[in-house]
Amino acid sequence: QVQLVESGGGLAQPGGSLRLSCTASGLAFDRTDMAWYRRTPVNQCEYVARIAFTGKPTYYADSVKGRFTVSRDNAKNAMYLQMDNLKPEDTAVYYCNALDGITAHAAMCSYRAAVAQGTQVTVSS
Repeated sequence: QVQLVESGGGLAQPGGSLRLSCTASGLAFDRTDMAWYRRTPVNQCEYVARIAFTGKPTYYADSVKGRFTVSRDNAKNAMYLQMDNLKPEDTAVYYCNALDGITAHAAMCSYRAAVAQGTQVTVSS
């Protein structure tokens, strides 16, 4: 059974930083592409970033490009999201998920938002 647990969220000021973690079990993590998603306070599900199973390439939503960095440590079955220069519009619940190469990002995000607790990120002064 695949288990994904997100952590590291919290309260940050605009311009601040947070680092999210996603720990995985029950899957061949070192052969699985992964992604981050977020659900905004108005319940909009958004794709944030994804990373290939080797660690490269990485891709980002335009809204976070240049500010967020996705990485992974396959030895630890973990993925990370370094979030710098945070903005109030980054406030959301963040989720990670394993990509299957078939399911669209929107469906992936909706699924994780429905079944997972995620980790809350709040950006406010």
